Amino acid sequence: MRVLNRYLMSDFLVTFGMTILVFTLVMSLGAVVKAIDLGARGVSGLLLLKFFSYNIPYMLTFTLPMSALTATLLLFGRLSFDGELTAMRGAGMSLWQIIAPVVLLSIAVSVVCIGISAEVAPRARHAMRSALVQLGVEDPITLLESGRFVDDFPGLLIYIGDRSGSRVTDVIVYELGENGANRNVRAKYGTLRTDREAKVMYVDLYEVRIDERKSDGHSEGGQSQYLNANHYPIRLDFSDMQNKTVRRKVADLVFFDLLAAVRDVKSVFPELAPEDLNRQRMLLVVEANKRLALSLSCFAFTLLAIPLAMRSKRKESSIGIGISLLLVFFFYLFIIIANSLVKHPEYRPDLIVWIPVLGAQVAGFFLIRGMR
Repeated sequence: MRVLNRYLMSDFLVTFGMTILVFTLVMSLGAVVKAIDLGARGVSGLLLLKFFSYNIPYMLTFTLPMSALTATLLLFGRLSFDGELTAMRGAGMSLWQIIAPVVLLSIAVSVVCIGISAEVAPRARHAMRSALVQLGVEDPITLLESGRFVDDFPGLLIYIGDRSGSRVTDVIVYELGENGANRNVRAKYGTLRTDREAKVMYVDLYEVRIDERKSDGHSEGGQSQYLNANHYPIRLDFSDMQNKTVRRKVADLVFFDLLAAVRDVKSVFPELAPEDLNRQRMLLVVEANKRLALSLSCFAFTLLAIPLAMRSKRKESSIGIGISLLLVFFFYLFIIIANSLVKHPEYRPDLIVWIPVLGAQVAGFFLIRGMR
């Protein structure tokens, strides 16, 4: 029994290690292109190595589940095709005894993935952004990340609903004073243009509604003057970014900071109007659930892959990789849907990310139970 357990575990770990290497290299192509671009701008080799290294923890949060799924499909597909599973069961081993070593390893991988996604990856992403901003090589347009409030520009708090190239939609701009937001500007869409020599970016907003508040800055109980405009320009100064500490984005927050922000959104984002607090809270909640769902998908994918591999009875690695890519696409589709519904908290996008994880676990359990 111990010999068979060591055999299954060692075979799984070897396949798992190879698939991690392959998937990580494939996902690194974007980082390689970025590193080449930075090298063409005169950035030193040491900084390029740091830039590439900072990307690896974030990529592992995706490649670990993919690798666990693919390794399980390849291992049990081969065992089924070669008749080794039949021999094991003929020797008196139950199906749960056979799969137990791989299932336990998948649980261990999930724990490692939780640690990476909760602590290591967010810190690495923030370190990478800080290095790029300090070097002054980050495109300021990329700072306007869609779906979150951005306060990287002095005196302004900006929300971009969606960004495609230089076009932005669903724009909210708070012009800040000493006592909070003095003016609230909302636009249906806008365009971006950058003056790199002056280190200034302009946002030309269209179909604008302006909420001009009293000088005391109170968002509640004060008088407001509402204006409509066809065009409203915003000037964003990024000249001092090389000397500033980069504020953490939602994806850069470690898990416990993320939970603290969820519990008290108003204290973390005091400038937000009441109608925008729910949107920001849901963005934080979706991010927290997404990290947990991604990590636990290592176990869920393994549980589902075992009966699928046994039923396919295919030894070819291309079949296993094809099935894994299909399942991964289905899983990440739900993550995309959840991210797109952040502005609609009533649809509970934080629960949507769990549908494929729980579905894979339930389906895998019943399929294994039916093969006993």
